[in-house]
Amino acid sequence: MKTKKITILTIIIVIIGLISVYSSSHIWALYKYDDALYYIKRQMIFAVLGFIAMFVTSRIDYHLYKKYYKFILIICFLLLILVLIPGLGVVRGGSRSWFNFGIFALQPSELFKIGIIIFSAVYMEKHYYHMKKIRYSLPVLLMMGLGFLLIMLQPDFGSGVVMACSVIVMMIVSPFPFRYFVGLGILGVIGIVIMILSAPYRMERILSFLNPFQDPLGSGFQAIQALYAIGPGGLLGVGFDKSIQKHFYLPEPQTDFIFAIIAEEFGFIGGIIVIGLYTSLFKTVLKVSQNVPDLFGSFLMIGIISMIGIQTLINLGVVVGLFPVTGVTLPLMSYGGTSLVITLMSIGILINISKSCHDML
Repeated sequence: MKTKKITILTIIIVIIGLISVYSSSHIWALYKYDDALYYIKRQMIFAVLGFIAMFVTSRIDYHLYKKYYKFILIICFLLLILVLIPGLGVVRGGSRSWFNFGIFALQPSELFKIGIIIFSAVYMEKHYYHMKKIRYSLPVLLMMGLGFLLIMLQPDFGSGVVMACSVIVMMIVSPFPFRYFVGLGILGVIGIVIMILSAPYRMERILSFLNPFQDPLGSGFQAIQALYAIGPGGLLGVGFDKSIQKHFYLPEPQTDFIFAIIAEEFGFIGGIIVIGLYTSLFKTVLKVSQNVPDLFGSFLMIGIISMIGIQTLINLGVVVGLFPVTGVTLPLMSYGGTSLVITLMSIGILINISKSCHDML
């Protein structure tokens, strides 16, 4: 029953995402590519590839990842290094984060999120009762830190934060003593401050977050336009495909700020429905994770759903002005090939783990 619920919720969210990508993108697509269906046609291809990946991973025994976890992590690290090489990695939006394969662009940081979660799940199962001692957590923290460093060299702060927070959540549900999180938190804050001070554009984002109207045509532009989209939506919205902000006010609305268009066209009710669907998906997976027959499967499930949940929370927080702009997509909804395919592939893993719980009953 839980497996079907996970599958149905995922399909519904993706369908809403496809509808929203069309509505938010066809004006931009007509202007940039002289084809109003440019983005939605590509997103439909990504969705088909993603569902194929979900179907495949839902039928692969999740214990296989445990067997090859070292190989998976090495490949993920190798891709993170290769993407930094000019000529191999493609620069988009100021970040060298993609390999270009024509219609599809692969973002290694998305794969690394899965790789580090698999590694952490294997390690935490093997050393579950030793996680009370901080030295046993060092391999996980070191792998996470090295991955974060490579992702920041692109730079891609949003993906790095999502990855790190996912691993931290896995550590929280392990026997790792809570008092150590205070020290990790202090180190994290110091690191973030250093990164902000070392890159002027990050400081601009922080300042624009505190007062976006200080630079309304510069660093605060996207945040302001997103709020201008949400505000007129009211209770029921202005109606499907009747958004004003997508008419060249909110840049590339089909990507990171797609929820702003959803809120404008479908209002508060539409926004609550979308958030409710995500919440239901997360709660269902977390309930299943409590009944997984082995620690590896439980940690893997918690890590993957934490990754999707944290990314969702950050994206929605950015759109409504609770967080600074980070460039994080809304999982399963925002336009983007790697994000959609990898997320659906990850949900396929969740479905396979969920089946193992059903088989035990």
